[in-house]
Formats: sequence, structure tokens, C-alpha cells
Amino acid sequence: LGWAPRPGQPPNTAALLASGPDGEMLWLDVTHCPGQAPRVRLMGRYLLPPCKQRWHTCVVFLPQGGLLVCGDRRGSLLLFPCSRSPGQAVESTSITSSGTNSVHKDSSSELEPSCLLHKEALPLEAPVSMLFGLHGKTGVTSVACHKGYIYSTGRDGVYRQLRLQGQQLEVLWKHRPCKGLQWIEELRFTPDGDLLVLGFHADNFVLWSSRTGENLHCIPCGGGHRSWSYWSSPSAEAFAFIKCGDVMLYNREAEPCEQQVLLTSLHGREIACVRHLGAVEVPGHTTLNVFVTGSEDTTACVLALSEHSRAAMPLARLSDHISSVRALALAGPTGPGDKGFGDKGLSALLFSAGGRAQIECYRLLCTGDPASESAVACEVIHVASHRLDEHWERKKNRHKLVKMDPETRYMSLSVVPGTSTEQLPTPWKFLAAACSDASVRVFGLLEAARKLVLVAESFHHQRCVLKVEAFLHVLPQHLPSRKHLLCSAATDGSIAFWDITSAIAHAVDALHRAEGEMQPLALGAPLLTVMAHSCGVNSLHVRETPEGQYLVASGSDDGSIHVCLLEVVLGRGEGSAGTCLRVLERVARPCAHAAHVTGIRVLRPDLLLSASVDQRLTLWHRGPGGLDALSTTFFHVPDLAEVDCWEVGEAGGELRYYCVLCGQGLEMLR
Repeated sequence: LGWAPRPGQPPNTAALLASGPDGEMLWLDVTHCPGQAPRVRLMGRYLLPPCKQRWHTCVVFLPQGGLLVCGDRRGSLLLFPCSRSPGQAVESTSITSSGTNSVHKDSSSELEPSCLLHKEALPLEAPVSMLFGLHGKTGVTSVACHKGYIYSTGRDGVYRQLRLQGQQLEVLWKHRPCKGLQWIEELRFTPDGDLLVLGFHADNFVLWSSRTGENLHCIPCGGGHRSWSYWSSPSAEAFAFIKCGDVMLYNREAEPCEQQVLLTSLHGREIACVRHLGAVEVPGHTTLNVFVTGSEDTTACVLALSEHSRAAMPLARLSDHISSVRALALAGPTGPGDKGFGDKGLSALLFSAGGRAQIECYRLLCTGDPASESAVACEVIHVASHRLDEHWERKKNRHKLVKMDPETRYMSLSVVPGTSTEQLPTPWKFLAAACSDASVRVFGLLEAARKLVLVAESFHHQRCVLKVEAFLHVLPQHLPSRKHLLCSAATDGSIAFWDITSAIAHAVDALHRAEGEMQPLALGAPLLTVMAHSCGVNSLHVRETPEGQYLVASGSDDGSIHVCLLEVVLGRGEGSAGTCLRVLERVARPCAHAAHVTGIRVLRPDLLLSASVDQRLTLWHRGPGGLDALSTTFFHVPDLAEVDCWEVGEAGGELRYYCVLCGQGLEMLR
């Protein structure tokens, strides 16, 4: 049995949901009037999916009307219709009236059988949408609606945000509040915008604040296998539970908060990567820059930074990773260079990767929201995920087998530009990854099917690959094709250049024939290998010049900077054999910095930017004589991990360059 409030119902009426044999769930409307017996109407009959423990655990009526969401003991979320036609409503009322008369004559025990004897008059409804086992086998604990979204919690330690698309449930994202909180019971939305998570950590009741990321209360009660209730108001709060047959009450009056937060933290550990998503114009506010950061604390954060207030406001936190987030990549609607700015705001695909060979993909939509504290609203949709050891995890006797490369990490990501075009039969996007197990891998994403597939790989480097960059070479008009090129850098200081055009074409054909499944192809041998440094390459960037050539800039552990100018030469053959790369110019600047160069960008063909762990950001002029330092700026972020740059057009037609740096903190410069 379970009660559920229904939007628009009278105050003296409540919906009662009852699960019975064979997975049948009844919806009863109970009306109570003072001095009279309760009046019951049978409103609907629903069929739960077959499973061992076949009963519902929670129900919520959607404010849109005509639909209800039900969670069951198997961990599934079910969507049922709940609108009754006038004929059925009258019939249900007449059935209940006979049952109510029996209450006046005899006793209330006769109400149930008399009401249920005619239940076959109502059809047994099947779910119109089902997410089977969404919260695992331990069951769904609660479902709720807030601001047009559906939230569900379970004993798998995760709560999820969903939305209704037509008459289908769609999972947008999931979040794990804190380590060890495996038993989540309920969510509470506060008036000031905080999301409180109620659950059990071991044998303690925990009230967790999503805004501050800390436990507000931790009450020893013995665990979640008991009846309990939590109530709160601005002046006091209480928690009641049953323990050893006794009713225990924990009561606390509100106290003034003596803690003052001077600067809210974005992550619990150092920030390993950052990307600039774009700028959002909000009426009444200055321009807000939106960034995505990844950290060693296993989370990625979407945040808005105001130049006026200099405050960073987290918009969304992504916690699907089981290890550190080391690399980020963005793909706009038409390519990674398009930030997707339009009437609806910013829209882009976000790829995040890191430890345990895990890649996650999300669709981000950021729009202006003047009513919110951050002035920006961010909608996150989880698109796909991939782990190299997924097949190993599904093996029955995996404890008897040796897991291959359990510590593989993705070190860098780059979206292959120019693949989502009309030249391909399906809109696949491709992603290149540098891996710590000496491989360069290429993945294919079909967003509509939510599939992320490994399509090609190579172990040419024979050592850890640190950086990867993909770029597109457009052929002259009389040659109707493009060349997808890729460069990868390893710990020995070498930079390899690949032509992955044929690999992508073969992968698209194989994926189309095999319906999204294939064995990884071999990338073959690289077109060119350049020994740029004496040790590991920590930063890499490629930029096309107006002449159709390519500047490749890199920074190393030894503090040196290397720049080479490449030209793509096409032979008479077809495929990669007919593509050659020619080095036109090489420039090296030893000891450009006093420590690792972890960020480098080619701003213009004659202007470069480099940043290092020595906390210096230097602008370089590239001329016939080499690289000359123009200016040096000291920044405040220790242990610099990465740099991202973008340009903004000013009113006079001039370009202003901005950069963001991350490490033990986050800093934005212009």
C-alpha cells in the first residue's frame, strides 16, 4: 500500500495504490468526510512487469495530467496512463457506492471485497514506457517531480533525472551524492535551490546537501531497515524512527549558521582539464562564460564565470566516472569549432575520459535564466558511455581470469572534424583518444542510437601516448573529398601524423552493415614521425594557415617549445598511400620555460601562447628568425594542468584573446 498526492484533487481526497497478486496494482481514490465512512472509487488497474518480487514501491502523478510514474521492487520505472473516460468514472462511482452502503449497514471490512468484485469492469493497463531494472535489483525508493523533470532514487546509491518525451521516459543523467551512501531514500527540494538527499550510510541516517557537498546531519539509528520519518521547517527539524520496538525521536531547533564560506570550491581535488563552451548573453547581466572542468575527484563540472563579479557558479555536476577525469573534448552541432550559439543558447556534445579506460558522452544545453542565482540554466543529457573492460565485467567467471590493462587511462581526447556531413550515410561523430597503454584509439558515436563504439586502434608508439589532435584538410575543388588527419605525441618526444580517412570510411561501412557493432580496425603506419623533444610531450596544438598549411606547436617536460610547418601533398594513388606530409620549417626554443610546458596554443600564424608549471604565460612571435618572446604574465594557479583559449571580436573589428588555466584552481586571463 502507498499514498500518492494527485495534482488538482480536493484536499479531502487522496490516491491509494495497492499491489496484489500476479503483479496487479490498483489505483483507489479515497475521500474522507468528517462523521462519515471513507468513500472509495476504483480508478484504474495496472500490470507490473514479471519479476520475482512483483510490487510497487512508490508512485507519483505527473502534473501534465493523464500519466503516473511508478517504481517497483525490481528497480524499474514504469509509465502508466491514468485518465478515465466519463463512462468509466460513473461506473466506478456506482460500484463504490454499493460498497459504501455496506459500510453503514455492517462494517468497514466489507468495503474492500464489494469494491473489488467489479474491478474487471476496468481494463488492466500495461505500461506505455518502461525502464527495466534502472536502479538495480534493490528497488526504487522514491519518485518525484520538480520543475518539469522527474527524479528517482534507489538503493543503488544513485539518483537520476528524467524527462517525458511524448509518452516515453528518457534518462537525462545520474548522480552519486557521496561515497558510501548506497541507500538513498528520498530527495527534498528547498526554496533556496538546494537539493537535499535523504538516505542511510551504514547504520546512520544522513541528510546530504548537494549544494555544499557535505553532511548536514548524521544520526545513528541502526540503518534503513526500519520505519522512519523526517520533518523540517525554518525553525526546527525532527527525525523519528523505530528501533528495537521503541519509537525514537531526534529533535533539533534551528541555530544561526556561524560558518561563512569565503569562496566555494569547484572540485575536491586538483582540476586536470578545462574547456570553454561559449558565452551566454543574459538580459540584465554581463556576458557569462560557460566552462567545463574535469578533476581528480572523478567528477566533471559545468560552470558559469562572470567577468563582472569574478564568481564561478556551478551549473551541473557529472559524476558518472569511477576514476579521475583527465581529458575533455567538445563537439558543436556542426563541428568542434562551432560553439553552437543560437537563439536557444549553447548546445554541444561533451566527451569526458580518464582512468579505468572510461569515456562518457553528454549533450549540454545552456540557456539564459535571469530568475536563477547563476543566471544560466544547464540541461544535461547522458548520451553514451564506453569502457574497454565492459566485456570482461560481463563474464561469469571473471574472478578466475587475469584482467588486461586494468589501469589504462585516457590522457587526451580530440573530436575528428568534418565527419557529421551529408557525405556519410549516418551522422556518426568520431573521437580520437591518446591512451596510457601505448595505443591511439578512434571511437564512433551515433547519438540517435546512443552508441559509442571502438572502431580503430594502433600501438605504433610502444609507450604512453600523452596528446592527440585531429584536423581536417579540405582538398581542392576538383578533388571531391576530404582528408582526416591525426597527430599523436608520446613520452619519448615523438609526434606521429596519421591519415585516418580510409579507416573512418571503412568503419562507417562496417557499422552500417553490422548495426553499430564491429571489430576494431588497424590504423596502419603513420605518414610521418617527427622527433620534436627529448622527453614527454605535454601540450600539442594544430592550426591551419591561410595558405592551407598547418602549424603544429608542442611543449615538453624539458621546458622546450617546438613548432613545425607542414604541407599536405597528394600523390597519384588513392587512400593513405597517396597522402604525404612534407615538413617545410622547424623551429625549436630550448628552455623556453623553467618547468613542464603543459599548455600551448597557436593564436595566429605569427603568434603563439605557452604556459608552464613555472606559473608563467608567455606570448611568442614567430618570424623568420625563430621564436621571440613578446611578453610574460605570471598567473596564480599552481601545478598547471591545461590551457584553453578563444577569441572574441570587439566593436572595432579587432580580436581579443582570452585564456583559462586550470590546475590547483582555475583562472581566466585576457
